[in-house]
Amino acid sequence: MAINTPKQTSHLKREILVRLIKSFLSDNFEENTRLIPYDMRPKGHEVPYRCCIYKERAILRDRAVAGLGLSIEKTDDSELLSTLAKKALERKEPEDKPLTVLTTACKGCVPARIYVTDLCQGCVARPCVNTCKFGAISVQNGKSVIDPAKCKNCGMCAQVCPYQAIQKIIVPCENACPVGAIAKGEDGHAKIDFEKCISCGKCVAACPFGAVHEKSQIIDVLKNIKAGKKVIAMVAPAIMGQLPCTPQQLKEAIQELGFADVYEVAQGADVTTKTEAAEFVERLEHGAEFMTTSCCAGYNELVDKHIPEMKPFRSDTKTPMYYTAEIVKKEHPDAVTVFFSPCVAKRREALQNPNVDYVLNYEEVGAWFIALGIQVAECSESKFKTEASAEARNYAVTGGVAKAVQTLLPEEIPAHPVIIDGLNKQSIRDLKKYAKNGMCELGNLIEVMACTGGCLGGNATVNAYKPALKQLTNYVNSSESLKSSEKIEK
Repeated sequence: MAINTPKQTSHLKREILVRLIKSFLSDNFEENTRLIPYDMRPKGHEVPYRCCIYKERAILRDRAVAGLGLSIEKTDDSELLSTLAKKALERKEPEDKPLTVLTTACKGCVPARIYVTDLCQGCVARPCVNTCKFGAISVQNGKSVIDPAKCKNCGMCAQVCPYQAIQKIIVPCENACPVGAIAKGEDGHAKIDFEKCISCGKCVAACPFGAVHEKSQIIDVLKNIKAGKKVIAMVAPAIMGQLPCTPQQLKEAIQELGFADVYEVAQGADVTTKTEAAEFVERLEHGAEFMTTSCCAGYNELVDKHIPEMKPFRSDTKTPMYYTAEIVKKEHPDAVTVFFSPCVAKRREALQNPNVDYVLNYEEVGAWFIALGIQVAECSESKFKTEASAEARNYAVTGGVAKAVQTLLPEEIPAHPVIIDGLNKQSIRDLKKYAKNGMCELGNLIEVMACTGGCLGGNATVNAYKPALKQLTNYVNSSESLKSSEKIEK
């Protein structure tokens, strides 16, 4: 599941979004947006986090820039928020890169390194010196000393020190990124290499200053609703565990926001299950040793950018979002489609899919409810037009995709699932090994989820994992399972 950033950063994000939405709905969007940092930190207000009120206002201003869907890196510090609000209104489509770094909020962490503390006893056995393969440690004046020019930050010395006198200083966002896509620039602040980035959102969740920020598309969605367009929401299964209400109440609440209709993405997941099960059978019949699932957008980016040798083993089946958007556009060709997402990766996927116009994460949807004063638990219930299966609704949980595919396989072609529960450096090494060897000794159906716990552990979820899992499980258990008649025939 996602590493939760301190509540303060989540509260700041939410308050900014709430104020932006209220500003949009007011009679003077641009001016009210300009005033957000001043309204949040008026003259004489206590400064809770930073050195002075001016620093706090500067950071709040940058959070508002990201909330407007704009890149901090491309925004001039001298531009007023009112000017940027106007740009957001005039924007025809979202910016191409989903993340931006608030340099004003970035603490400029010290470089990651291994260092020796005062606890070092200069012990006779010299385990740190003998363990280091790079000759980076020596003993001077009875204490171990690390030569930074030789040190590779492997951490082996820290592991063998009997006094735990050797420690590793980490940079949270760098440490969380499984592909090395974020690092400190020359100015000491974090920078994202989008050629490497797989949009997993781990850096967003890990930064304790909330400096890595998604660029919101909420103004774009509000603009389309205000223009009277038919805007349809597509809600991923993980949302059913986020708010204290029934799924039917959630549908009604979303319609109260101004959406013309709400589609469960689990509807598309049923298409994914049937298609992927058929593909698995066909691949194994043609001699394939294994197949990986393809519903996680973060994993798909990982393969495309870092493990191209895995492409022959990755399922060609499209994601539930893809099939749901296809259904919506077929039934409502003139509709504006908005996907409700638990993570950053779906923003990247949506940019490559003409059937998906915008993406809102669960934090943004929650802020919208607050801005309009909608109590979801008090809403009436509204049924979904098409019911999805229990297996499809369980896609939000690690193991859910593989389990759904298994349900439709013929007995003579059994699946032996291997579950990758969250992408990290070790799981990526494992995937590279499977691709290189052309086989996986552990099984033949590899389900890969970028987030630990599955989509319920996404960086933009708003409920703790365990209560979210309990709530989603109740929904899954109340749903009908796939029928045995739908099994794939050999």
